[in-house]
Amino acid sequence: MAANVYASATEDDSVGGAGQARVLGGTTIDCPDVATELTTVPEKARPDVDKELAALDEQIAQAYQRLGESAQAIQQDPGVADDKVIDPLEEERSATLERITAAMEKEGDRPEGLGGLADCSVRDSGNASAQPEDGQDGNGQDGNGQEGDQGAGGADGQDQGGGNGGQAGNGPVAADFVDIESVQPNVVKPDPAADASKGTFVSSCGVNENGLFNSDNVIAAPGVANGAHHFHDYIGNQATNAFSSDDQLAAADTSCEDQGDKSSYYWPVLRLQNGTEEQDANSPGGGIEGNAGEIVTPKEVTLTFVGNPQGEVTAMPRLLRIITGDAKSFVNGPANANASWSCTGFEDRQLEDKYPLCPQGSDVVRTFDFQSCWDGRNTDSANHRTHMAFMDAQGNCPSGFAPVPQLVQRIVYDVDAPSLNDGGATTPLFAVDSFPEQLHKPGTDHGDFINVFDEDLMQEMVDCINSGRTCGVGAGDGGEQPGGDPTEEPTEAPGGGGNGGNGAEQPGDGAAQPGDKGGKDDKGGKGGKGDKPGAGDGGQENPSEPPADAPATEEPAGDDATTPPGDKQPEVRASAAPQGGQQGDGAGQETPGVGTATDDGGRQTAAADATEPQTVSGGLAETGAQLWPAAAGAVLVIAGFVLLRRVRRA
Repeated sequence: MAANVYASATEDDSVGGAGQARVLGGTTIDCPDVATELTTVPEKARPDVDKELAALDEQIAQAYQRLGESAQAIQQDPGVADDKVIDPLEEERSATLERITAAMEKEGDRPEGLGGLADCSVRDSGNASAQPEDGQDGNGQDGNGQEGDQGAGGADGQDQGGGNGGQAGNGPVAADFVDIESVQPNVVKPDPAADASKGTFVSSCGVNENGLFNSDNVIAAPGVANGAHHFHDYIGNQATNAFSSDDQLAAADTSCEDQGDKSSYYWPVLRLQNGTEEQDANSPGGGIEGNAGEIVTPKEVTLTFVGNPQGEVTAMPRLLRIITGDAKSFVNGPANANASWSCTGFEDRQLEDKYPLCPQGSDVVRTFDFQSCWDGRNTDSANHRTHMAFMDAQGNCPSGFAPVPQLVQRIVYDVDAPSLNDGGATTPLFAVDSFPEQLHKPGTDHGDFINVFDEDLMQEMVDCINSGRTCGVGAGDGGEQPGGDPTEEPTEAPGGGGNGGNGAEQPGDGAAQPGDKGGKDDKGGKGGKGDKPGAGDGGQENPSEPPADAPATEEPAGDDATTPPGDKQPEVRASAAPQGGQQGDGAGQETPGVGTATDDGGRQTAAADATEPQTVSGGLAETGAQLWPAAAGAVLVIAGFVLLRRVRRA
């Protein structure tokens, strides 16, 4: 453990850019997730409890940074990890848990057993052990050309990044990726009943071309700047930040084509680990907390609301809040993980714990199937989960829950398969933003939704879905609609170096359709190829001040379970294990800065004052400064050839 800590923190500081924290990938900090355990909190105590829960996240982030700063001392004496990192963290957590207990007891509901949730530990992340063995190169070949374990070292078995990976040294690694063509189809479609609601309603809200970002989470950490500790893309409601009240959300502008949809849709940004420094490189939620690299604007975002396989749906209540997936699933475990990854043309194969390596001509697809069973009373709950539940594998809601339209959120990115054999130096690795100790694992992906539809438009959605029609301003655009055919096929398989392979296997039945996949409805279809949208031209900043009074929330459902009934359905997917091909189990490497030029359009942020506005750094001048040595070298080579020819003639 000490060796992992030391190796993780003594990487080349030139990688990742000036000012970025040298955080760890070989180890991480594991603490119980208090928020998940608090299934009931008195309404009047919620503002205080939410702030204390956010303080627990901040304490872990600071402890993770101390772990890196103490690396050399830990190598000499492993006990330093307890003295400098874990013991202070547990003292802080104990004090915070006491304040949570006091806040709840004041309102007449003293929680039991919170004190036992203060304990934390430093544990191996598994990243450092996933390196190529001696004598193997990064393509999994030994010195005799024999196939070995696939790793992420460079040529001749050189380790490029100490097993940590990523631009900031805390992931991703090669073991986080898998060739989509080595995955068996695993989407199972439920059989719809005779009275199933088979319609779809599509809302078109753009791809965040306005560049609206912040590191807040108004659902999980209201009133706390940088409560997410990672950056979010926002579409729809343009006033969403930690301090947004319900009234402010209702009065805000929207990026949706139908102005009756002012809902807030947000998710962690996807970044290329290519050496680019965004303006959050030295900011909370950005480089300071291990979220580094170029923010990728989605090529396409499809927001499809689908029905229920067993019957009709009822309207969502206004201001309903839903979080799907678990931002802390790397240490919490997969119980609440829900996001999935795939490639266009291969969406009958979904990955929950790996990023996909897509063949040439195929785009990365990221899908969220939101919970669609509502408890009929609450728009939120203490742990932001128990008021909603998933359907089971047949499409039934748990007892006491009613089906509402299910949001299927499909995000497409035009990113190439990374070159795992050199740790992403040729073609960069990609990963979602995360809490620093979650190491950018794909299973930590998550999505957030706040329903701010006009009530008339929501009823129109329900009528459309229940009558089996396809409706909405976005219907027929972007992704494939139910019953459609794929519009393009990938042409080449991803190679170890990200440069393509010998031809791609074609999916048998094309892309899967929204609403088709068992207890977690099937993913949306494949969109056509198009120009990659660039960042917008900035626009006006949208700072927001804390309101005078906190937004009201309804009483919790009173469910004492850690997760609501049906919150994790029976497995409805076949095995996603690779077939035939090797799944890379080597570690990804830190990617050296490659001077990738980006557009110089400004990016706007809606964060509070503590969060910096985001802008893509770099431009024509910077690109020229990076290219002139190569140009000069080319001139010298040509001059050498000319001189050589003259000498030979003489």
